[in-house]
Amino acid sequence: MTNPKNNSYKNGLLCRLNPDDLALLQPHLEPCALNLRMNLEQAASEITTMYFLEDGIGSVVARTLGREAEVALIGFEGMTGAALVMGADYAAHECFVQLPGNAFRIGAEPFKAALANSPTLRLLLLRYVQYLHIQTSYTALINARANLEERLARWLLMCDDRVHGGRVVITHEFLAIMLGSRRPGVTVGLQVLEGRGFIYSRRGEVRIRDRSGLLASANGTYGQPEADYVRLLGDIRSSPDLT
Repeated sequence: MTNPKNNSYKNGLLCRLNPDDLALLQPHLEPCALNLRMNLEQAASEITTMYFLEDGIGSVVARTLGREAEVALIGFEGMTGAALVMGADYAAHECFVQLPGNAFRIGAEPFKAALANSPTLRLLLLRYVQYLHIQTSYTALINARANLEERLARWLLMCDDRVHGGRVVITHEFLAIMLGSRRPGVTVGLQVLEGRGFIYSRRGEVRIRDRSGLLASANGTYGQPEADYVRLLGDIRSSPDLT
């Protein structure tokens, strides 16, 4: 279950499906573009479509009392619509495209029919849901206990896991929303990491130059959810074209 299958999908879940389970989904999978800020899920709303990301990044954002912060990242390793796997039909939080890319989408009804017809499909996807819960819980802990520099380094490492070439296209304002921080603080944090030679930052773009340096700056905040993904599903970067 943890070894990628030989099919043409880049998505880390689709490429791990056995042929019978893939056959249940494949007739209903439709390629689509993920445009910047495109809404993938709406908080407290019924999930009608789910997305298996091939590239790009989706951001799960929680909002309350006029405040917002990112609670999870979804890239090529995963999917939206995790609630459907758990038997729910609505999203708890908003999910929108943070970095543009591509995906395969499928309607909720054919997806739920496939789950009902295959315990092995549900089992594999439940492993991903468990990983997503672990990622979310660690994000809550780190947002509460880590300083901004550590959180920023962790976030950049997580993005680096999910993009080609270490290039993250994002504004300081948007990054501040993701980290639940103020824009001036994010700007200073980027300047500190750039001063150490770990990144190159310019308007609307961050490039990773020294991943090991970012790991040190993350100070232990990065790694445990990623290790759990490996334990549950396999190497996060073992999908075709991403190793």
